[in-house]
Amino acid sequence: MGKDFFGFRIVEELQMMDRDIKKNELKYHNKRVLVSKEFTFDSAHHLHCYEGKCKNLHGHTYKVIFGISGFVDEIGLVIDFGDIKEIWKQEIEVHLDHRYLNETLPKMNTTAENMVVWIYEKMRESLNNRSEKYNDVRVEFVRLYETPTSYSEARREWMN
Repeated sequence: MGKDFFGFRIVEELQMMDRDIKKNELKYHNKRVLVSKEFTFDSAHHLHCYEGKCKNLHGHTYKVIFGISGFVDEIGLVIDFGDIKEIWKQEIEVHLDHRYLNETLPKMNTTAENMVVWIYEKMRESLNNRSEKYNDVRVEFVRLYETPTSYSEARREWMN
């Protein structure tokens, strides 16, 4: 045990594999767990066939939240948060951040409702391409905030 200093304990020695804990003890359960990661991006767009201010070119700071579920692996992880970030950066964000969405997304009206489905499908496709690493990992939901108080959401049960 470490020494107490004003109610805080200083750890003198970190646990070590095979001395203090065995590899088969790293996995705690066999339950499906949801992990979540969020990102922000800035983009410009305009809406077609819309009467109102949004028919004009304008921008947003969007926030996207991913909910991904799965069973923990042999060390207790569903998916590494760094892998979610890598997929986001390399395969999704490049089409969104500081872009004119009407040009960089597939032909669509760039509503939050259309965009959230596209983002959901890109993440699902990316995870499926990594199925050897992430068996039975699935996108449960994607939530896309267009403003701090307005969002659209795509859920797995709606996407079949």
